Amino acid sequence: MWRLRESTHPVLTDEGGAILDEHTGRWTYLTPTASSAVMLLLASTTQAEAAGRFAERYGIPGEQAAADVRAVAQALTAQGLTGTDDAPARRRRWGRRS
Repeated sequence: MWRLRESTHPVLTDEGGAILDEHTGRWTYLTPTASSAVMLLLASTTQAEAAGRFAERYGIPGEQAAADVRAVAQALTAQGLTGTDDAPARRRRWGRRS
């Protein structure tokens, strides 16, 4: 399942959006279609499901929608803004380095 990393704070609308990475203090700004792709990725159980809903929303071929959604997901992953459910959340204990 695709998701944003715990230390990110998204502000997503149909008019565009941004994601704050609290570790770096940097904002990643999104176009309206990229924001829509992120909202669909977060609301879907698979990337294929998100791509299908993206194709439906924008009236584009499924292959193009899959490529667009994949490009957004890969760009955010490359920036370190995403995580998976496979990795357990790390908890830091006071006084101990992990």
